[in-house]
Amino acid sequence: MLIDWFTVGAQVLNFTILVWLMKRYLYHPILKAIDAREKRIADELADAATEKEEASKERKDFQHKNEEFETQRADLLKEATNEANTERKRLMDEARKAADDMSAKRRETLEKDSRNLNQSIARRAQQEVFGIARKTLLDLTGTSLEERSCEAFIRRLGELDDTPKAQLTESIKDSTETALVRSAFDLPGEQRAAIQKALNEAFSADIQLRYETAPDLVSGIEFSTNGQKIAWSIANYLTSLEKGVAELLKQPAKTEATS
Repeated sequence: MLIDWFTVGAQVLNFTILVWLMKRYLYHPILKAIDAREKRIADELADAATEKEEASKERKDFQHKNEEFETQRADLLKEATNEANTERKRLMDEARKAADDMSAKRRETLEKDSRNLNQSIARRAQQEVFGIARKTLLDLTGTSLEERSCEAFIRRLGELDDTPKAQLTESIKDSTETALVRSAFDLPGEQRAAIQKALNEAFSADIQLRYETAPDLVSGIEFSTNGQKIAWSIANYLTSLEKGVAELLKQPAKTEATS
């Protein structure tokens, strides 16, 4: 078989041209496209890794911030709880103090009212006793309570013990002021003279006297000089009555204060 070298050369030339054309216009663009795609994929993967890393970092930052927030929230809650407990304790203390003050004021008011009532009853009892005593003395003996009080004071002088009598005698001698006679009522001249005579005889001295009216002596008479004194009144006889009234008035006050 004869070989047509022209044909072979033409085919080789055509194949070479075809290969060059394919390489020039088909293979290189395909390679470039593949490289571009691979590069794009690699870039996308790199971006994805970067985004993943950033997302992980952001997630860690978020967790850290969330932990800080929880810590701050717990601290704020604890602080608010402590402040609320402190305020509650303060309010309770103030309420307790206000209640104690109110109770104390109420108790003080009750005690004051009790004392006032006790004093009123005592004064009324004294008035009634004095009135009954005056009327009884006038009806039975024809003498007044004042006269009997003066007689009781003179009798008290006569019954004076040696020690207080000596002290009074010494005070009368040392005193540079006029001796004082106080009485719950205005002494008539006759009774003043009787008291003057009794004092002069009791202390063996001419005593200068001045007289004052003092209702607090409770129908009594008192002689005083230089800090020493001797007295008689019916106050001691009313002490048991006053104590009984006081005890009687204390019972409701205590019950009311306890409730």
